[in-house]
Amino acid sequence: MINVTPMIDILLVLLIVLMLLLPNHTVGLKSDIPQPAPDNSTVVPDPLNLVLRIQKDHTMQINSQPVLSAELGDRLRALFAVRPDGVLFVDGDRELEFAEIAAAIDTAHGAGVNRIGVLTSKSTSDISGAR
Repeated sequence: MINVTPMIDILLVLLIVLMLLLPNHTVGLKSDIPQPAPDNSTVVPDPLNLVLRIQKDHTMQINSQPVLSAELGDRLRALFAVRPDGVLFVDGDRELEFAEIAAAIDTAHGAGVNRIGVLTSKSTSDISGAR
């Protein structure tokens, strides 16, 4: 009859050696999760970021300053010449067609704005699931 006790001892030693040799931490992607702001803090806007607001009557504002659509490209080019790492956030009215918002995004991209974000808002019908 074969004695399996020495084989089990060898397997346990190999298992312990492998567990010690392998790294004991996993490698993953680093991610930064935004933390909510404290209730008593005031929000200070980042001077590098600009907000392009497009109203339902097709008027545009850059950080509450009115701008005509014909001069939007020149205005953005001048603003982003001094803030090359800035972000342009586009906030279009819910009643606008996305093609109109996309035209403003295309104008901004043509003016040399590399980082563009689109602002969205949740309505009560979106939260409840009604369409």
